[in-house]
Amino acid sequence: MQLKWLEWAKQIQAISQAGLEYSRDPYDLERFQLLRELSVEILSEYTDVETDKIKTLFAGETGYATPKTDVRGVVFRDGKILLVRERIDGAWALPGGWADVGLSPKEVVVKEVKEEAGLDVTPVRLLGVMDKKFHEHPPSPWHVYKMFILCEIAGGEIQTGMETLQVGFFGADELPELSTERNTERQIHWLFEAARSNDREVWLD
Repeated sequence: MQLKWLEWAKQIQAISQAGLEYSRDPYDLERFQLLRELSVEILSEYTDVETDKIKTLFAGETGYATPKTDVRGVVFRDGKILLVRERIDGAWALPGGWADVGLSPKEVVVKEVKEEAGLDVTPVRLLGVMDKKFHEHPPSPWHVYKMFILCEIAGGEIQTGMETLQVGFFGADELPELSTERNTERQIHWLFEAARSNDREVWLD
């Protein structure tokens, strides 16, 4: 579950960002800027992230604030699921990452699986769209929607990429240490079940 202070900081940041984009009154602009600085101060106080980094990543965008989209490829072979070991934390995750501007979700997942695992895949169907705040992920400064897309292997060879240390297939009862920033054990087990049936309802938070 989301921490209350984190939820408040996100809301303050979103309000300030929209206000700075659309307001024309100089006094209102000053107030919205103060709100943005307050959201940065809250995150600085309760996390170990440097203030400058928070300003750049969390409070550096312009325009109307919207959720970020994380796209993950769900690939099976012989009843086992494809996972990559992330260079950033040494733990394992479904191949994927932030959606790229100009690419569709299908195009993103094909690109990510190729770059992180070396495999060519064909997207088959959407398994779920999950709101990160409803799942057992660590706190995040962003509001994130996670898309899980079932894919079939079309070619290529298993190999690591710039962001991955290892690539492997794992059974439901032999999962390695997971990168919970990217996926949880509950989500992985649900994906095993969802992929078995074409009639399974899409998970929609």
